[in-house]
Amino acid sequence: MIRHCVFARFRNDVSAAERAAIHADLEALRQVIDGMDTVKFSANVSPEPFARGFTHGFTIDFRDAAARDAYLVHEAHQRAGARLVAALEGGTDGLMVFDLDLTKK
Repeated sequence: MIRHCVFARFRNDVSAAERAAIHADLEALRQVIDGMDTVKFSANVSPEPFARGFTHGFTIDFRDAAARDAYLVHEAHQRAGARLVAALEGGTDGLMVFDLDLTKK
């Protein structure tokens, strides 16, 4: 299983409603991308001082790397991703993506 971890710095003028709509767009991808499983969203709640300005994050679990790769190039993901990037401080500078292979020991 691949856990796709995304951390974001939303612009201050992006409303909670717009963040929720972006999250809904990403969640809806489960209906069109085979092997895309659990999607979880949250604001950062860590008490540690290491967030480096990232205020929100989400994870998406994929059955395997092939499912993740299909998601990356899927037209619906491209649209949802563009909406997310448009809401971030500095566009892609307000984004960090990290994938974990949870099948490896």
